[in-house]
Amino acid sequence: MIPFMHNALRGARQNDREEKIKIMTKAVFLDYTGTMVKEDEPYTRELISYFIKNSALSSPKEVLELVWRRIKEIESASYGDDFIKNDEKVDRVIEYCREHCGLSGDAAYIHEVWRKVWIHAPLYEDVKPFFERAMLPIYIISNDDLCYLQESIRLKGLLPAGIISADSVRACKPHPAIFEKALSEAGIMPGEAVMIGDSLTSDIEPAKLLGIRPVYISRKGSVKIDGVTVIRSLDEYM
Repeated sequence: MIPFMHNALRGARQNDREEKIKIMTKAVFLDYTGTMVKEDEPYTRELISYFIKNSALSSPKEVLELVWRRIKEIESASYGDDFIKNDEKVDRVIEYCREHCGLSGDAAYIHEVWRKVWIHAPLYEDVKPFFERAMLPIYIISNDDLCYLQESIRLKGLLPAGIISADSVRACKPHPAIFEKALSEAGIMPGEAVMIGDSLTSDIEPAKLLGIRPVYISRKGSVKIDGVTVIRSLDEYM
């Protein structure tokens, strides 16, 4: 085949694939923490500082690694009769840090600041434009409680098509129930949805298992993941 004809044919096939994806996609599922709102923000830094001052933990990195690892462990087992909401997760983190890191201090204060994180964490700059320009309905999927998500979304002036919270299905990501609830609420099949998230274990892998097209957002740098579209910002997806 003549080279320019081969290139034209390849380009046409690529365009066909892109058009089929556009036609098939009927809704966007969007992760919340780390995808929509920033994790490095004033209240989080206040919590980290408090943990360092009142425990054997000596650096922000050490605090974040321990706390996030413990939260992920708790959430992976949080389902059905064993499901727990945000404030109980915090209780368990505090209990764990008291036992393993000598954490002291005021548990009520830790809860108060943590609630401010859930409600007041600022949006990334590309989120509002993404909602404003989106041609498809956007559903937010989060392991946070619905009451905190609703207040946060209200204060930020966003209008999602729906919010699927862990407490609404008594299951945390990566459990499939929370994604199945999103599909049911959107009234679509798995192949008609896109899941955008920043966690391989909580967003990308469970989406792939269910047949939802995964899009990994890597705000800190470029990465390559086999079989997964990777973007640096929501602007790239648009």
